[in-house]
Amino acid sequence: MSPGQVQPEYRQRVLPPRVSTLWWLGKGTYFAFILRELSCVFVAWFVAYLLLLVRAVSQGDASYQEFLAWSATTPILLLNLVSFLFLIFHTVTFFDAAPRAMVMKVGRNRVPGRVVLAGHYAGWAAASAIVCWLLLGA
Repeated sequence: MSPGQVQPEYRQRVLPPRVSTLWWLGKGTYFAFILRELSCVFVAWFVAYLLLLVRAVSQGDASYQEFLAWSATTPILLLNLVSFLFLIFHTVTFFDAAPRAMVMKVGRNRVPGRVVLAGHYAGWAAASAIVCWLLLGA
């Protein structure tokens, strides 16, 4: 430092406390948030699984039978069971967030959140009924 220069002031900085890697285990809502984020991996698995199914069907009966044999293995059955449970969790938490994310109005009146939620569940039930009807024989 040359003569005549003023020494800059040094301030003590207070660093925020370190956050644990397992911060999400401290509260139920945080845990549910992380589980919902994790459920996206299982949603992606189901998309990949269905695309593999479509490919197997398009390649003929032998490929389809091979896919069915692979699907019947214990690891794939367990993965699909866990994926199904996460898919249900993902859907329920998505529907739960919908009334807060979607502000619907009829005229000047806001539609109550429970009506939006009921509409989502009714749509889910209708889509499920249609798929069951198609799969079990129309």
